[in-house]
Amino acid sequence: MNARVRRRRFRILKILIGLSLVTGLVVGAGALVLWSTAVVDTADEMEFDTPLSVPPLAESTVDGEGRRVFDLEVREGSHEFTAGRSTPTWGVNGDYLGPTLRASRGEEVLVNVTNDVGEPTTLHWHGMHLPARMDGGPHQMIDPGETWSPTWRIEQPAASLWYHPHLHGSTQEHVYRGVAGMFLLDDERSGQVGLPDEYGVDDFPLVVQDKKFAADGTLDTDEGMVAPSGLLGDTVAVNGTVGGYLDVTTEKVRLRLLNGSGGRFYDFGLADGGTVTMVASDGGLLPAPLEIDRVLLSPGERAEIVVEMAPGEEKVLRSHPTDLGLGAWDSRFTGAEDTFDLVQLRAAESLAPSAEIAAELAPAPDLRAEDASETRRFRLSGNNINGRRMDMDRIDEVVTVGDTEIWEVSNSNGGTPHNFHVHDVQFRVLDLEGTPPPPELSGWKDTLYIRPNTTARIVMRFEDYTDPDYPYMFHCHLLQHEDRGMMGQFVVVEEGGSAGTPPAHDH
Repeated sequence: MNARVRRRRFRILKILIGLSLVTGLVVGAGALVLWSTAVVDTADEMEFDTPLSVPPLAESTVDGEGRRVFDLEVREGSHEFTAGRSTPTWGVNGDYLGPTLRASRGEEVLVNVTNDVGEPTTLHWHGMHLPARMDGGPHQMIDPGETWSPTWRIEQPAASLWYHPHLHGSTQEHVYRGVAGMFLLDDERSGQVGLPDEYGVDDFPLVVQDKKFAADGTLDTDEGMVAPSGLLGDTVAVNGTVGGYLDVTTEKVRLRLLNGSGGRFYDFGLADGGTVTMVASDGGLLPAPLEIDRVLLSPGERAEIVVEMAPGEEKVLRSHPTDLGLGAWDSRFTGAEDTFDLVQLRAAESLAPSAEIAAELAPAPDLRAEDASETRRFRLSGNNINGRRMDMDRIDEVVTVGDTEIWEVSNSNGGTPHNFHVHDVQFRVLDLEGTPPPPELSGWKDTLYIRPNTTARIVMRFEDYTDPDYPYMFHCHLLQHEDRGMMGQFVVVEEGGSAGTPPAHDH
């Protein structure tokens, strides 16, 4: 090799090294910008200048068959999250979110759901025990202009459930646009344990959702460069209100918390660090009241808390930074380090007295590990469950009616959070990585956060309804993960039965 060739190659090498250094600096600078701007903190910055919106109770009638009938319409609209700026949204019987449905144990209900949004959607009754054909999952699609009319009997304890779209591949988008609402169940016991129970007076639903806005006020659906848990917004609305305050007129106020976001976690507590009384989880009342300072809810989970107020006092409900069991990078980009002031409670100068909360609220879950006839194992990894993505034509599990089963659910993604939701049933948490669950998980659950590299054991009983063809779902309720395929299907059959054929679909 002559000297001229060597000099030429040396110059090329220097240019390549220089380009690599510049590229590295640019990438490093970009990562630094992402890192430094990823945390959102609104602590003590919210003005709380807007009365908190409270979803109305849905109107209902009783038909000739004795069924309580609700009429719902999923429609397009617009909503002002901040004064003077209108955002296109979807809602149920309104522009954004939906009314609160309420029914009692033992009642037959009929819900007429009309789709007026110009594309197929569904409504799923999250946490409800009901026949698979009435569940509102991806096999119960409602085409534009059509009405779907599921009917079933309420056969479960009092609880704060909710409804939302559940179509395969687009659930995150439809929920993000605003299609969600609560479905409250009552029973004889729930009115006799001293809990505040006058809706809109001392008993309030709080539907918590995060949003991100484009410059023109429209909802921004861009997940960004780093989105391990899906779409995250830098603004949190409660019942559609940003910076809302709630006038409290009683000594105790009951807040029914719903994490209605697609990928954000909330660690609810008071801004001053004080305690509240937790009285219920997903599936209903806890065995006993629990004094806590925080309650962590992953997407889809619910909790009911009671806050005690003094005359003239102000308290702020805050979502605090939390430990999700992730590394530093993933923790930051899942919003675990964010802080949001959500709602201000303003007590009147004179408060009506509230009853004492009973020491015992409801029977503890009666399912035991030794009652289980089978143990199934589910591994959450990538966007798969047990190595497979959702296929609407495939039945993944077949369960016999009346059986009690243990499901072992493992999160095998070291840097990604997952939770697990099972349709139709409420379950008891047996243990988390071999350790008994904390007291806040002592009641009935239908959705559970599972930390990375952790296995949870849950036990459930499959009762009443069988259908070899129409399946229920199990899935991660981080909606990006669900949409990308982290979902499976199971059917409940009679003794000795087998899976049939899922219905044909063109969606």
